[in-house]
Order: sequence, then C-alpha cells, then structure tokens
Amino acid sequence: MDDPIPSPYDLLFQALSLIPTRHYLYALFILWTVFFYNFLEFHFLGDTLLHYFKCRVNLIFHPDSPLYNDVVSRCRILHGRYVATPWLASPHLQTCFLNFNGLPPVFSYTRLLFRASDGGTIALDWLTNSDVLDGDLRNQREITKQDTTPIAVVVPGLTSDSSSAYLKHLAYNTAKSGWNVVISNHRGLGGVSVTSDRFYNAGWTEDIRVVIRYLQQEYPLAPLFAIGTSIGANILVKYLGEEGEKTPLRGAVAICSPWDLLIGDRFICRTLKQKLYDRALTIGLQGYAQLHEPQYTRLADWEGIKKSRSIRDFDNHATCHVGKFETVDTYYRKSSSTQYVGNVAVPLLCISALDDPLCTKEAIPWEECWANKNIVLATTNHGGHLAFFEGLTASSLWWVRATNEFLGALSCSRHMHIQESRSSESGKQEEPSINQGPYLNTAEDGLVAAVKYEQNTNITAPSSEEATQLLNQTGPQCEDNVTKTSFNKLCRQRKGSIWLVGYIGVVTGFPLVGMLINYLLRKKQRPTTSTNL
Repeated sequence: MDDPIPSPYDLLFQALSLIPTRHYLYALFILWTVFFYNFLEFHFLGDTLLHYFKCRVNLIFHPDSPLYNDVVSRCRILHGRYVATPWLASPHLQTCFLNFNGLPPVFSYTRLLFRASDGGTIALDWLTNSDVLDGDLRNQREITKQDTTPIAVVVPGLTSDSSSAYLKHLAYNTAKSGWNVVISNHRGLGGVSVTSDRFYNAGWTEDIRVVIRYLQQEYPLAPLFAIGTSIGANILVKYLGEEGEKTPLRGAVAICSPWDLLIGDRFICRTLKQKLYDRALTIGLQGYAQLHEPQYTRLADWEGIKKSRSIRDFDNHATCHVGKFETVDTYYRKSSSTQYVGNVAVPLLCISALDDPLCTKEAIPWEECWANKNIVLATTNHGGHLAFFEGLTASSLWWVRATNEFLGALSCSRHMHIQESRSSESGKQEEPSINQGPYLNTAEDGLVAAVKYEQNTNITAPSSEEATQLLNQTGPQCEDNVTKTSFNKLCRQRKGSIWLVGYIGVVTGFPLVGMLINYLLRKKQRPTTSTNL
C-alpha cells in the first residue's frame, strides 16, 4: 500500500523547523529595525549617502528682493547645509530631546515685571551682552537710555517660557554676539500669576505690541529686532502684518511658525504620532490652566478643560470662552498669520523644517512669502520642531546660528526698516533716524559689535575732518548714510541758496553747459533793454 502524499503545508512546516532559532531572531531584529527606522523617520542613511543633495537649505524669495540681494546673499549659513546630529537624525528624537534635555547653557536672567494697561503682568527676562561677556557674570550692568546696543525681543512658543532649553540657547548665543536680549514671557508663564481677565492665545498680539512700544520709549537709541518661535512666530508675523509700516521693529525672524492654525489642527490629529503630540501639548495646556484655576473657573468651562483630550477640546472649552470666539474654527481662522504675510513691511527671515512633526509644511504660505520682497523663507528637509541640533555632541542649534548671522548682516545694511509714523507723546523726543546709529561691525568669526559715535546738533554741517572721522568709525558699509546725512543738513540750513549752489556746480563742473546757460540769459535780456530805450 502506497504512503499518503504529505500536505504541502506539512512539508513547509518541516522545512521551517529545520531553520535555526537564532536565524528567526536575526530576521525579527531586522524587521523591527526597519519598522523603527521608518516609524521614527530616521534619516541617518540619507544624510550619509545624499549629503550634498538632501541637506541643502532651500531659500524662497522674490527675484527683485533687496533683502536677499543685499543681506541674505551674504549669509553663509543660510547658503550652506544643515546636517543633523547623527544620533538625533529623526525629527521626533530631536523634538523630544529638546524638550527633555536640550543641553542648554547655564546662566541667570534679570527679571522685570511689566504691567499692561488692563492690569495684566508680563515677565520680561533680560540677558545683556555684559552678562555673558567673557563668561564673567560680575560684569553685569543696567541698560541706560543712551545705550545703542541693539535689542532682540523674543516671543516664546506655546506654554514655553524663558527657562525652556531652546530659548536659553537663543538668548545666550545672541547676547554673546553683542546684543541685548529680552524674552517677553506670555501671561501666566515664567512663574508669574495672571492678574487680569485676559489670557494669551495664538493670535493675541496686544502684549508684544505694548512691550515693543515700552522698549522703544525706554531705550530710544537702541534698534529693536524681534524673534518669534512656534506660536510666538505666528503672533509675531500677525503683529507685523497688522502694524505694517508703523512698527518700530527694524527686522524680525520667525522660527517654525504654524502659519495656518486650521490646517495645523487637521494635521495634528491625522496619524498616531501626531495624536501623541496633540495629547502631550494638551497636558501642557491643562497644567497651565491649573496654575490659574480661579480665573478659568470663572471665565471658562472648567470641567470641559479637565476632560480635554486634544488641543481643539481645550480651545473649545477655554480659549473660545476667554477670547469671545464663536467657534474653534473661527478662532483658528482669525488667529492665523498667513493672511497677514502680504502686509509685512519689515525685513523678515522665516525658517521652517519640512519634517516638523507639529507644524506641517502644508501650512507654509509659499506664494505669499515669494510675493513679498521683505520676506525670505528658508526651509530645511530636517530639523524637527525648534530643534535643528548639529554636531556630534548636539551642543548647538543650527537655527540659532542662522538667526544671529542674519540679524548681524541686516543691522549692518541700509535695509533695516524705518518706522513710518508713530504717535507723539509729551516729553518724548522723536526716535532718531537710522542714519544716527548705532552701526554694527561683523567680524569674520560672526560676532557683532556695536559702534557708537556722538553727533553735535549745533553744527550746520560736518567738516571734512569730521566726515572722515565718522567714516572711519562706522566703516565703509555706512559711507552712504554719512554722506546723505551731511547733504540733508546742508539742504535744511541753506534752503535759500541751494539753487545757487546747484548753478555754481553746473557751471564749474560742465563748462559747455555753463556757457550755454549764460548765452541764453544774455539773449533773453537784449530785447528787454532795447524796449526800455
């Protein structure tokens, strides 16, 4: 009797049983590695093999943009490549590492409590150039009204304050570059209680407006710049669009802005990874609400806040009630900065990572940024959210270096914004023009130093020796400004004789033209003389 033919599955099972167990473990390890590599969106292999192509910084700007042609074109960092720290070659690892550690520099701020007109309290944390000079904190000094050192105003992200790692990186390196830095903490953050019935939100621009106005009045000789991060970048761009030419800011930088909050809301609940971020941010917002429970209990739906499982839930039960928005979508539409991009009149650098796990690239207003000659948009393929760690030790953030280089180049150029008009106040002198300084010199190592000079307003026009001295102090990049200042003063003081000066210049500089003018004048006078006779 013939043996029955074995089943194909039996033969397959017998074959598989002959494979050693360790081979299965190897295969399982490989599969898990591939899954883990893709799930966390690692790009180490891509950075290694396609370093030249994938790591370049992409710049979007109008072809006729003076900001790019005269400022950004001189920024080597923006024209280079961003290569992530190898062991952090993932947007999720970078973002998490920044929030849980970040390796920030160690220093202390000087705090000033600013009281808004509505009774709200804003903590202004200062770090000056003298605070970090040579690493010696004993050199600390107060800023005076005559100080011409440029000031960088920083607007933090959602639930972030001056103690956040990325803000410490920014403040320390900017102050070390020769600037004074002030972080304008959002209401209720930085260990300060909420002292009014108003809370900040993603579209609340009033606080940054009053802070900038206060700084302009307190330090009239210091040029003001602003840096916004995440939600703070959205607030900053919205403020710039609302103010237009009227803002006293000379330049600005927006880092990892969400741009369109409605698109961001749809994005952050799309996949499992985004939902994890959504939940983490919601927990942070609930912690913020618990710090100010009495106000939220009175002004919003406290029970709904405690039960919130997403940012949208929190905004529905808290932000809409406090901010008087009809719906969450209404709040997102009115607070998005995308609709204000076209009205930005200040030189603005925007930096975003295309793999940002919180702020999707779908919300970036590519065409609006391209159409505005005052904006340059820089995007990198990698970087995460506000991370951009670089180097083997992840000791520095790429976007911080790029920001400092841009602001240094802008402050030495003639493209700094000049305020169109501002409300005059009693006892306040008019803000000095940009031609009156200060000017900044950028060294080869990237450090920026302020150059000051005194100006005597009683002198009609500077002499040749004085003009030479001014040029030596300000450097060749400011030669045009000194020339314009001298000529403008001459025009104002000699209005009655300016045409005579022009006539003398034409006659002496162009003899043929002078002879022709004299001939015409004599010819015109002859018939008049004969008639009188």
